[in-house]
Amino acid sequence: MRIGNTLRWVELPNSGDTLKLIIPSCIRKIISGWSNDSCKVISYEISEKIMGNRGSKSNFLLKFVKEQRVDGNWWNKPFHLRYTLMGSEKNYLIKIPSKLLNKKNFSTFKLQSKMTPWFCSGLIDSEGSFITTIYKNKEIKIGWRVQSIFQIELHIQDLSLLLQLQQFFGGCGSIIKSKNRNTVRFSVSDIKDLTTIIIPHFYKYPLLTQKSADFILFQQVVELMSKKGHLSMDGLHQIINIKASMNWGISEIVKTEFLSITPVDRPLIEIRNIHNPNWVAGFVSGDGNFDVRVLNSNKNKIGYQVYLRFRISQHEKDLKLMELLKKYLGSGTIEKNSKDQVVSLTISKFSDITNKITPFFELNPLLGVKQLDYLDWCKIANLMKEGSHFTIEGLELIRSIKSGMNTGRKFPKI
Repeated sequence: MRIGNTLRWVELPNSGDTLKLIIPSCIRKIISGWSNDSCKVISYEISEKIMGNRGSKSNFLLKFVKEQRVDGNWWNKPFHLRYTLMGSEKNYLIKIPSKLLNKKNFSTFKLQSKMTPWFCSGLIDSEGSFITTIYKNKEIKIGWRVQSIFQIELHIQDLSLLLQLQQFFGGCGSIIKSKNRNTVRFSVSDIKDLTTIIIPHFYKYPLLTQKSADFILFQQVVELMSKKGHLSMDGLHQIINIKASMNWGISEIVKTEFLSITPVDRPLIEIRNIHNPNWVAGFVSGDGNFDVRVLNSNKNKIGYQVYLRFRISQHEKDLKLMELLKKYLGSGTIEKNSKDQVVSLTISKFSDITNKITPFFELNPLLGVKQLDYLDWCKIANLMKEGSHFTIEGLELIRSIKSGMNTGRKFPKI
């Protein structure tokens, strides 16, 4: 009971019970109930006949219920529902879930992330990016808008991996499906989240690729922005000089508008060792490849030979890292493609695959879709151990497994 504006909160008898698998609406007009205490509403309609626990009365004319009880209290003038799944709107797993997820597979329970700190850094080393954009905006006093974004974009089938990553970072940021590609992107642009969550993580668990140089420069820009430097011309000039040494540099528009640009020195990243096996698992979950080749061969009665191959490719500027990775795994050869500026670590020796690679990833498991390809790859390795690849039946089984790996893997449409 409150004194002044009297509000009566009553705990519902089903508090804490399991939810039905229904997607909450996260539209602002529906997320309501702000009064003396902040509260949020899950709003949807469901047939009363299949509805279990609920936090509002049924509409007896239309026979549907507007909310389902989650956890907390309800206030009866008017009906509002409090729930405690997440701390605030920015912590929602995605902005508008109903437009992104398969409703049959989505639960309002948080995913249990299996991600470790070093796995996270390895995954970002392979697929993440630290970006600062500078563009004209008449609504800004100085006429230019600066935005710094930490992001990672993966195939839509790796949505669950991005959800785990978001949970690892405390629920900050947002996950958005691309309109033009089959990808989903997790991004964080809030300066407070960048300075208190994202940047401290990568200081404690540093990146190993040359992407670390972009991170260092990115941190310098975010620090200026946290002090409102991006809102003054002097601060903007400093940011432009830093941005000129990041990623792909600055745009042509910025170059024509700011003639006196002096790029800062780009940090030189020198690594001496790989700190943790989970970094490797995260890195391979992003950039690794497990493939199977079935080639014509005169050496076997059935006329075919099966080869397994594990490969990781990077830009040639990360040659040193590939050499360290070869040493760390104790196997492989370094292949260079000067035309595409790519270096690859390739492991195809069967004894090394079965004695070194598969035991390594059993102890340090992959996550996401890459794990499914790896497990199929292991199935074929076990068949080869048994000699099944020398029989017609075994070869057909291997071909069947191979057809469902990598680009051949089929998923339900999201």
